Amino acid sequence: MADKLYVAVIGPGEATEDGRAHAEAVGRGLAHQGAIVVTGGLQGVMAAASKGATEAGGTAVGILPGSDRDTGNVWLTIAIPTGLGELRNGLVIRAADVVIAIGGGHGTLSEIALALKAKTPVIGLNTWQIDGVEQASSPDQAVEHALLRARTE
Repeated sequence: MADKLYVAVIGPGEATEDGRAHAEAVGRGLAHQGAIVVTGGLQGVMAAASKGATEAGGTAVGILPGSDRDTGNVWLTIAIPTGLGELRNGLVIRAADVVIAIGGGHGTLSEIALALKAKTPVIGLNTWQIDGVEQASSPDQAVEHALLRARTE
């Protein structure tokens, strides 16, 4: 494993207020632990996790669906345009050592499935109840479990 831990934070672009608050806290917690936050780079959970990470002095990488890096949220440290649309979900997952899923619809479900198929640990926070997804009860617990799982895999 590389010196730095890469954690994908996934969830809906149209997140609830709680989802955004949880994602921001997760991003902040990951940055405080020196992890690099990877998202799909857009709004909602992705923007909130990026905001938490960058405001805490960390790095937020956005793997964007389109071809224009300017479509990424304003908190990204690094924006990577792919031109792949939803297919970029696979790149988000493959870039990560562990995944934290917060809330979510079918896009989040597809990312969870890709992570489980790749044997990448998935920590869930108010998300899909699926075998293989370790549920957390708070943002702090999600960060703690993600760091623990990534370092023991």
